Amino acid sequence: MCGISGFIDETLRRDDAERIISGMLESISHRGPDARDTWIDLPVVLGHNRLSIIDLSKDGNQPMHFFDSVIVFNGEIYNYIEVREQLKAEGYSFHTQSDTEVVLAAYDAYGKDCVNKFVGMWAFALWDKKKQELFCSRDRFGIKPFYYILKGNKFYFGSEYKALKQTPFFSNDLNMDQVSRGLQLGWVCYNDETYFSVLKSLPAANNMVYKNGKVELEKYWDIDLSKTFSGSEEEKEERFRSLFMDSIRLHMRADVEVGGCLSGGLDSSSIACSVSKLFPELKFKTFTIFYEGKNDVDERPWVNTVLKSCPSLVGFDFCPEEKEISESFERSLFHADVPITGSSPVSQYFVMRLAKENKIKVLLDGQGSDEYLAGYMHSFYRLVGGLFKNLQWKKLINEFSIHSKMQEFTIGKRANVFAKSILAGFNTEDSLYKMEFKNYYPFLSNNKSISFSLNNQKASRLNQFLYHLSFTTSLPSLLHFEDRNSMAFSIESRVPFLDHRLVEFVFSLSDSDKFKSGETKSILRKSLTGILPETIRNRRDKKGFVTPGEIKWLRGPLKYLVDEMDYSSLGFLNVFKTKKIINEFINGDNSNSNLVWRSVVLNRWLKNNL
Repeated sequence: MCGISGFIDETLRRDDAERIISGMLESISHRGPDARDTWIDLPVVLGHNRLSIIDLSKDGNQPMHFFDSVIVFNGEIYNYIEVREQLKAEGYSFHTQSDTEVVLAAYDAYGKDCVNKFVGMWAFALWDKKKQELFCSRDRFGIKPFYYILKGNKFYFGSEYKALKQTPFFSNDLNMDQVSRGLQLGWVCYNDETYFSVLKSLPAANNMVYKNGKVELEKYWDIDLSKTFSGSEEEKEERFRSLFMDSIRLHMRADVEVGGCLSGGLDSSSIACSVSKLFPELKFKTFTIFYEGKNDVDERPWVNTVLKSCPSLVGFDFCPEEKEISESFERSLFHADVPITGSSPVSQYFVMRLAKENKIKVLLDGQGSDEYLAGYMHSFYRLVGGLFKNLQWKKLINEFSIHSKMQEFTIGKRANVFAKSILAGFNTEDSLYKMEFKNYYPFLSNNKSISFSLNNQKASRLNQFLYHLSFTTSLPSLLHFEDRNSMAFSIESRVPFLDHRLVEFVFSLSDSDKFKSGETKSILRKSLTGILPETIRNRRDKKGFVTPGEIKWLRGPLKYLVDEMDYSSLGFLNVFKTKKIINEFINGDNSNSNLVWRSVVLNRWLKNNL
């Protein structure tokens, strides 16, 4: 895990190039405190801040050279040992134990198709001296960030907004489409857009080549939603368990200590318990944040259940005090680069801090599972809607009845859920999200255009929803905060649920393998029988990363965010509506607390960035 920066600019003298790359690297020094170096062969400049994880020797430092290529690379190729052995069989020799050298050799052997060999997360820029072109790539899910500015025939790139702000061509002109998406939907990234008009993001699962002042993008991977797995229930469970365990095994590869997040929920518990089973002699540290107070959620009883069932796990927990909230919020906002659209990332920031205090350099986290395994309860709307549309009455009645009973729905709630399900069954994801964009919260933006599009997929109604959760609406923003919060403490965060082989398999399963009889993540629960404690495996209350932030913090340690609202600087908002919801919140109405949070945090972010 590292921070990368660089540029191709024919107008610069060497001293100017050295000054700019130095500023870019210094701005993201937190991403790689172990080594820093640059390679300059004007007009090409590459820079690297290293966080040493694999091959801790100086041989693993970057920029790294291999024949006629030089690379700056951020991420990990978890199957680098297997790829290296394949390359050795083809006649290649290696001088380091690093995965970076494997990427270079794979490029030499397979060209741009090398990325199809990799299981991992990455963002890299590779200068091909023979072709005189810069080959850039980002992993399949966009776990690792890559931003760039293209100005005429000048190209600048970096791991964070901060690095690009040090360049001659950065402008803080806002991208109002993205501001609106963040405010109304909570998305902090969409396709190639960022909060600044001049700044672009390389989309997930894309390769990019810069040559002669032009950029060409090519998508190298996508989920094939037409594939179906037709094995027996036992074969499905065995296949899932095998893929998941292999992902855990690969994600544990490191030359430093690896730890894990542990909330007591199904995802983090699955990872921790699987690590304990695969590596029973390893003392695996886990990290938990909890809150004490009226109406606060304390997950420690669930966490303790996991710790007791797996003696090799060593648990650490922490309860943030009010006096720490403000300072940590400001640091988290600084590292986020974007407005923090909910309070959960601040709690995640505390998790990373706790891990750092316990000398952890690599942390496993459960991001991604909810998105493709139907972990969110609103997956139920699409499931029932699809059954209704396809006239599968028996399944519909059974699913609706069981789910309603489990959730203890009132008659009114049943009617509401059924109506939403029918709406979901006969509308595309695009139209549903556009309705939400304008109607879920009071619409505050003066920008009335609906600036996003969710392509209709040829798949079940549920799979269409899960596909966009994974690639458009939910997961990209979660991964953004995952990266920034972990790197704020020079920690490499790994997400084993996002092994693409596992994700491809789950999308090939039927809807009932994911959501069945009122039970989310059905295939995960069944496959980890005997590995997870039964009380965790059968846990039905979906909490997410619950924090007291949007209400309690805004009335307490973060009240200054509400008090300092500067409506004169928010000309792109409907000031009347914005004042109204904030005044209602001040007077005790919590119904729009999420939107109040987004509004006041946006105001703070603008104050810090414009």
